[in-house]
Amino acid sequence: MRSINLPTDLLRAFVSVIDLGGYTRAAESLGRTQPAVSLQMKRLEELLDARLITHEGRELKLTEEGEALAVYARQLLRLNDEAVAKLKGRSAKGQLRVGLPTDFSVAFLQEAIAGFVRENAQVTMSITCDLSRRLIDLLHADELDIAIALLSQDGNPYLVRSWEETPIWAVARDATVDRQDPVPLVTHPEGCEYRRRMTAALRSEGRDWRIAYTTPEIGGLQRAVSGGIGITALTRKTLLPDMRALTARDGFPAMEPIRIGLFYKHQRLSGAGLMLVDSLISRMDEAAEPAPSRAFPAR
Repeated sequence: MRSINLPTDLLRAFVSVIDLGGYTRAAESLGRTQPAVSLQMKRLEELLDARLITHEGRELKLTEEGEALAVYARQLLRLNDEAVAKLKGRSAKGQLRVGLPTDFSVAFLQEAIAGFVRENAQVTMSITCDLSRRLIDLLHADELDIAIALLSQDGNPYLVRSWEETPIWAVARDATVDRQDPVPLVTHPEGCEYRRRMTAALRSEGRDWRIAYTTPEIGGLQRAVSGGIGITALTRKTLLPDMRALTARDGFPAMEPIRIGLFYKHQRLSGAGLMLVDSLISRMDEAAEPAPSRAFPAR
């Protein structure tokens, strides 16, 4: 099989079209004409022998192959642009708006961002903590430059990298666990992926539950569990010393893994943003095993 090289100009046109929502906006951003961008997209599809984008009325939709390529394209463009910036000696400056999920451990991510700010004094950072689904909405509306969020089942636009975590059941260390129903759950509001996994796991065992405590903040959730209000799902990194994990032997079945992703619109991201992305990816790689390779992104 002959090697196929993917030209970065074609990949940049592809990512610009999907990130900016159309050929005209992509052409304006790239300094090209709309027909020229359309021709680049045609060349890319011919090179890969695959349809990448379809049209539903006036809306562009990625095919399954297009979704897969988008993940790789953003990674390739990031590496290309980082190499250029490094060799040209460009420094990081400007403002960055970053979204971090309250439904995931953010302490080590905040440490990575704080270290980045210390090393790049000309960067002004604005951080928003919210539920993952809200962060993706803010990114889509160009109110965030970078978001780290839990992957949803309904598609994940702007995904660049993903990692996998296995949630565990957590309860106060000195709590007595009653196997009788209903299970008192401490959870984030409706829409949280951890909440969905807890209820799905209990439902699979035919167990009932009740919502004992709801909070949008991981700190509030941890305090509620430590105080004996109920049981929740956490990652190992967010299990506090005064908590203990529950397993199937305690009557709590294993939960579906959580996948967390890094999201951004490449065409909207500054050089400082690319440098921060590299730092965050390094930190996430250290903290969690990368998700298993897939030919196509999880849906």
